[in-house]
Amino acid sequence: MNKKKEIWIAGFALFSLFFGAGNLILPPTLGVKSGLDWWIVVIGFVLTAVTIPILAIFAHAKLQGTLYDFGKKVSPFFSTVYCLLIYTIAIAIPSPRTASVTHEMAIHPFFGTSSLLTSSIYFLLVFIFAVNRSKIISLIGKFLTPIIVLILLVIIVIAIFTSSGTVNSSTFTTPFVDGILEGYQTFDAIGGVVVGAVIIISLNLRGHTSFEAKKELITKAGFIAGTGLFLVYGGLILSGSLFSATFAENATRIEVLSGLGTKTLGNFGAAFLSISVALACFTTAVGIVTGTADYIKGIFKGSKTAYIATAAIASVIGIIVGSYQVDFIITLAVPALMFLYPITIVLILLNIVPNKYGTKLVFRGVVLVTFIFSIPDFLGFIIPRENLTGIKSIIPLAEFSLGWVIPAFLVFVGLNLIQKK
Repeated sequence: MNKKKEIWIAGFALFSLFFGAGNLILPPTLGVKSGLDWWIVVIGFVLTAVTIPILAIFAHAKLQGTLYDFGKKVSPFFSTVYCLLIYTIAIAIPSPRTASVTHEMAIHPFFGTSSLLTSSIYFLLVFIFAVNRSKIISLIGKFLTPIIVLILLVIIVIAIFTSSGTVNSSTFTTPFVDGILEGYQTFDAIGGVVVGAVIIISLNLRGHTSFEAKKELITKAGFIAGTGLFLVYGGLILSGSLFSATFAENATRIEVLSGLGTKTLGNFGAAFLSISVALACFTTAVGIVTGTADYIKGIFKGSKTAYIATAAIASVIGIIVGSYQVDFIITLAVPALMFLYPITIVLILLNIVPNKYGTKLVFRGVVLVTFIFSIPDFLGFIIPRENLTGIKSIIPLAEFSLGWVIPAFLVFVGLNLIQKK
């Protein structure tokens, strides 16, 4: 196959893997709330929802290993626990969220049934497809992603040229930080460390043996995928901003996305978008459950029983959590993300830097400090924030839930200076 063509195919495939339909509900609401400050929010959101995830792909291009390899410099035990946490959170939050999005966008508006019924049928089908590993899902995914992207691009273009021009003022006090933290909710950084390994395995199966050739292909594909994500996310935030005056202040994320579809495409177009998003959500859920079951199967030396049991447990969790509203699931995810996302970010960055700057000592020191200084951010969403005022006042950026950033950077620099002596 032509080299350029293969890079573009890999780039679009990577974009499709990142492009979880559940993520679509986030940017439009950000745009509505940010109003005139939409461009500041875009910068923050893109940092954690596009830049960091694509850097994870670059790190995989360098490592060319598995998810386990991301944290093995800290210790084998840490890396094993980290992998288990990644997959546990995947089946507990983003997977059930796809069922909730499907219910609120494509089922309840037309049938008025309960969310528990939707999530039960949804994850029964997910379990059946995961156990039987049907190729239908991958085929559907290949067709759905281009359709959804085309619909979104039409929405964005129409929004730009048909909006009234009345844009609300921002409701955010720190739009850049709010964009960063909302970017956590895409789970794309976590997706990056998982998806990158999938890309490596796929290239190996296709007969690619040259380390440098694979590195070049993955890196260029990453740029293509990142550009696509930036255009879609940025365009949806802008669209939300342009129509901000037409939405109620307390509109939910689903209401904003559906409303934006109706205002630009009409009722038929919005309904078609809802159905497409629902199908894409389903393929995402099957992918998460299958990937998690594969990981546990590997731990138990290829046990089919372990695979089926994991798929069943993931589906039961999906039924329970997926029966709640989308906004509740997003709120539920915050403490877990405040704990795991900083560690994931530093692991990505440490795996990118040259090996002489990313020694075992540096890995251990930076990850430990990141973990310690993330604790107040994590606790801030579990216990009353006023109980943490004292400690947060002495940690730089802690009031923005980014208290780990400066300590991690200082430890990285300090340990590298010590190693030079």
